[in-house]
Amino acid sequence: MRVLRFLPVLGLAALTATRAPAQQSGGQKTLDATDLSFWKSIRNAATSPDGRWFAYVLAPNEGDGEVVVRPTSAEAREWRFPIGEAVVQPFNPFDQTPRNSPLVISGDAKWTAFSTYPTAEETKKLKKDKKPIQTGLVVVNLATGEKRDFEKIQRFSFAGENPAWVAMKRYPAEGATASDLLLLDLRTGTMSTIGSVADYALDETGGWLAWTTEAKDLVGNGVQIRNLATDQVKTIESDKAVYRRLAWADSGLALAVLRGRPDSARGDTVYAVVGITSVGGGNTKVVYEPSPATGLPADRRVSPDRTPRWTADFAALAFGTTARRNGPESKTGRPDVKPVAGTPGMMQTPAGAGGTEDDLPTLVIWHGKEGRLQSQQQVEEGRDKIFSSLALYRVVERKFLALADDELRDVQLTPRDRYGLGTDRRVYERRDNIDGGQRRDYYAIDLKTGARTPIKKTASYPIRPSPDGTKALFYDNGEYHVYDFLTGQTKAITPGAPTTFIDTEDDHNVDRPPVEPLGWSADSRFVLLFDNWDVWRVAATGGSFVNLTGTGKRDKIRFTRRLVIDPKEKGIDLTKPMYLQTYGEWTKKEGLARVIPAKPGAEMLLADDAKFLVNRARDAETWVYTRQTVRDFPDYWVADAKLANPVRLTDANPQQKDYAWSSGAQLVNYVSEKGDSLQGALYLPANYEPGKKYPTVVYIYEKLSQGLHSYAVPNETRAFNPSIYTSRGYAVFQPDIVYRINDPGMSSVWCVVPAVKAAIATGIVDPAKVGLHGHSWGGYQSSFLATQTGKLFSGIVTGAPLTDMISMYNSVYWNTGTADMAIFETSQGRFKGSYLDNHEAYIRNSPAFFVKQIETPVMILHNEKDGAVDFNQGITFFNSLREQDKDVIMLQYVGENHGLQLPKNQKDYTVRMQEYFDHYLKGLPAPDWMKEGVPRLKMEEHLKSRQKKPKAIS
Repeated sequence: MRVLRFLPVLGLAALTATRAPAQQSGGQKTLDATDLSFWKSIRNAATSPDGRWFAYVLAPNEGDGEVVVRPTSAEAREWRFPIGEAVVQPFNPFDQTPRNSPLVISGDAKWTAFSTYPTAEETKKLKKDKKPIQTGLVVVNLATGEKRDFEKIQRFSFAGENPAWVAMKRYPAEGATASDLLLLDLRTGTMSTIGSVADYALDETGGWLAWTTEAKDLVGNGVQIRNLATDQVKTIESDKAVYRRLAWADSGLALAVLRGRPDSARGDTVYAVVGITSVGGGNTKVVYEPSPATGLPADRRVSPDRTPRWTADFAALAFGTTARRNGPESKTGRPDVKPVAGTPGMMQTPAGAGGTEDDLPTLVIWHGKEGRLQSQQQVEEGRDKIFSSLALYRVVERKFLALADDELRDVQLTPRDRYGLGTDRRVYERRDNIDGGQRRDYYAIDLKTGARTPIKKTASYPIRPSPDGTKALFYDNGEYHVYDFLTGQTKAITPGAPTTFIDTEDDHNVDRPPVEPLGWSADSRFVLLFDNWDVWRVAATGGSFVNLTGTGKRDKIRFTRRLVIDPKEKGIDLTKPMYLQTYGEWTKKEGLARVIPAKPGAEMLLADDAKFLVNRARDAETWVYTRQTVRDFPDYWVADAKLANPVRLTDANPQQKDYAWSSGAQLVNYVSEKGDSLQGALYLPANYEPGKKYPTVVYIYEKLSQGLHSYAVPNETRAFNPSIYTSRGYAVFQPDIVYRINDPGMSSVWCVVPAVKAAIATGIVDPAKVGLHGHSWGGYQSSFLATQTGKLFSGIVTGAPLTDMISMYNSVYWNTGTADMAIFETSQGRFKGSYLDNHEAYIRNSPAFFVKQIETPVMILHNEKDGAVDFNQGITFFNSLREQDKDVIMLQYVGENHGLQLPKNQKDYTVRMQEYFDHYLKGLPAPDWMKEGVPRLKMEEHLKSRQKKPKAIS
């Protein structure tokens, strides 16, 4: 086993802040809000398959970033390319707009391509002018470093593993679909352009390009293919129609596409499914024209929102169907159901409420029998509009087969398209919406007849088909089971195992939950299961149990994440070494272990007092990994086949050496009042002096000691940032909390109070200067602790807290539209049943009912647009404390949700929290806003004064 040790960070010239921060005694600067904008992070890191090249995006918290490309050898050569403000786009599962991949290295390691963006200043102007932000593309020759720039590229693709071409589609004009498709010949550097391209696709080999053309009058529309080796172009489909969702088969030269013709009577487009096989040869074409005569009911249509494809045996085309429209879709939509925050019962006034397009009432009907609340239906409206039911068209039989319908909505094909796997939640949906369950019935579906056979009723966990598509693994009541599609038989495979696969660490109100399985073996003969510590190989027929890692439970080491070296793998190949990341339960050491076939136990390759994220190049024994501690940014390193001779690849934040930083972290062991052995992570202040006591902020949110070696990147998105506080002379303590059913609040008392006492006993924490902070669930816990701990804490900041468990139980989680009840019954609340059946427990754990006991100053953050914890939870808590003459302040950032999103608000909250703790834990004078508040008519003046003359922070 290698225990790697690393040299200190090599420094480059430090960046200059906008004003001179306070100095520590050692001459280093203290981190404050003005330093956060230029701290950098590494994104989209990529290693070439042969392990010779490494590239990544290096971007500051604010401003323009760059792409850095370099060899993985110890050579000093690297290239840096400015890319503008690399904004991370929020994930939207309903947005089907094609996106650029941020950074790609070609399969032959000869090229890299990456997206570029407008600069920060340009982005600001585009947003102000409400114009779209469009990406560009840079293609770099890795042999020479030469680059070519392309503007307005919506998406791009290398042609196969050894690409001779790059395809790039430009953004279409507003309201259009088609645009130019650019083809760059990587061998010669020559460019060619194909006009009026709506969509394109490259086959897996990169030898063929297919595209659809589209003109305004539909004349000339069709599907064309190009042999990229010979440049021969051929039209394989042409009609006065639109073509959508072009897709190659996974193997073999076959295509599928949707062909749509306008239906003026219905204000709709009627789609047919077109399949082509023997592309480049005979180009055999199959068309499924939907109609009652061809099997599709008159009230259904082929969905334009699901990509058609050939099944693996080319016996059928798979596609989606959806309800046929009876007229043009309304342009106005229905009004939002979300009430005006803080004003229960008052609905938002919809735009155009004085008279909509059709002058219909702005009515929403909530019905108790519906499976989903109207609020959830609103949030999921985009998903519902594009939902489709899976169907097949069997070519030889010329038969339409509906695999999914209103009775069985969710159907997927098993690997190799051997069977259908159906999921039915109708019976359980309403109850699941209340108690948070995930119940469903599973069915096997014959792809020739559509016949359905029940697999498992009332299942609570996902079912996992085998790589060969003939079996499926599922969990029920403490045991794993395998269903055999061929025989229709189910067998429990884990009875008799010398261990348990129940997640004994899960303390939620869930009966015997499983540890998530590792997966199937590639030959579908075995499943690999976790038992909280070790990895077990279990025969799919049962009766055979082999502990592959051997000593995890004995040594208190958890084998956690398996490295997936080939992202295209089909199951776990047990003939090859398996690599697992490790975590020491009580030491917090992390590392990497290797399991060699036919050799018992796991060989530890790497272990250290640090946090690692390890990956290997796909085709070479080259290891690339990050290593972080509380003092060391997670820069990237590369090592050889034995994980020896590490070479540093990145140095993201060389300026850190000029700032006062935490002196390290240590574990604090303690025992809860209920006898649980627990730990907390104590981060030492900068320039720590043994024997000296320090003001300390305790940060809580369930279990946090596993973050002992986590590096906190200074940024304003996290108002409480351990790196900032330790730089400014605070210690930071993050203890673990475990839970007893029906007592989420009291559990925090039973764990946090002894944890703080143990931290004080180290001699590092000043018992008279301890603060507490938590947000969301941590906000609930910090609010509850305020009512139960007397003067243990000198000041408490609680963000978006749940404060009245009874009123919160019946509210709505507006971000998802679901009922909040599930939070209490199966999620973090950990209550058995509702407050109607468990009233005393809900009261016992609600901060709102114990405000008279609070002896600590409290500052609350809550925003009126909070879609996770209703604004009333914060405002009623504030009013309760105010009524009792408690020392309370509440911050509200108008228009913000559960977490602050606007940088101006993030920065403001960061500074105000610092000022709050500085006063109560360091004894600094309280600013006026803390002493007296700010009248509404003077708020603008107050905010401007803080912008013009930012206060120096000690």
